[in-house]
Amino acid sequence: MAGVDVHIPVMLDEAVEGLALRENGRYLDGTFGRGGHASAILARLSDEGRLFLMDRDPSAIAVAEAGLATDPRVTLRHDNFATMGEWSALEGGLDGILLDLGVSSPQLDDRSRGFSFMADAPLDMRMDTTRGISAAEFLADADEAEIADVLWRFGEERFSRRIARTIVERRATAPITRTAELADLVAGCVGRREPGKNPATRTFQALRIRVNAELESVERGLDAALDLLSVGGRLAVISFHSLEDRTVKQFIRAHEGRVQGSRRGPPAAAKLARLKPVGKAIFPSDAEVASNPRSRSAVLRVAEKLA
Repeated sequence: MAGVDVHIPVMLDEAVEGLALRENGRYLDGTFGRGGHASAILARLSDEGRLFLMDRDPSAIAVAEAGLATDPRVTLRHDNFATMGEWSALEGGLDGILLDLGVSSPQLDDRSRGFSFMADAPLDMRMDTTRGISAAEFLADADEAEIADVLWRFGEERFSRRIARTIVERRATAPITRTAELADLVAGCVGRREPGKNPATRTFQALRIRVNAELESVERGLDAALDLLSVGGRLAVISFHSLEDRTVKQFIRAHEGRVQGSRRGPPAAAKLARLKPVGKAIFPSDAEVASNPRSRSAVLRVAEKLA
């Protein structure tokens, strides 16, 4: 597709197959990225089909506008997929929704965005650079307890208190504004503990999730997706860490209509079943992981709307 800077989309065939595409259907890619999944979906749509694209990253939207703005089947919106329920263009329902969660490869590879500890850069980490506070601003203003809580909840960092204490001590002298500063600080706190893994990995993940309110976005987006899907429509979600995947798994389970049992009382009444999982969780093949190591932690879950 001319004009679209396509990176390597994770589990491309599996995700597109999970959507059970109809050539005249209406579909939303809520995380356009660089258009890999969107291109595959669009290639399967007829002139009557429609593809709606969202991304909170202005750089991603610029790529979409450059490559897809003239296609009459495509409609774009610069916004977080959590707001899909507020987009009037989606009224009337959707036949499928794809969400590819987390940080994208282009965001990681652009050192100026501050997502990676692999290169020194401003400590930003915002997916939408037009709004919100940066990671540096969060670390400058949050108290020690809040920083520790973020590192523990979103990074499962067992040295969260030690790192938070050191951050607060360091910023009393000078603000922490660079990725290399933070990575060195964390390494000095915890040392080398996991072979092949940078000691700052969990801290950077936690701050990124907090700055972008990622888990809240997933929860809001899933609720909105369920309302927007037509009966028989498919929801396909690719997650990259356990916190995301747990949220998706629990959401699907909560809407399956199962009777919820309890050892302390009678089982709760079954709710109306609104979703059913389509198969089991899907993981990237060995061949995909070998060609794209960043896919190794990915999990794809697909569900179909029942009512």
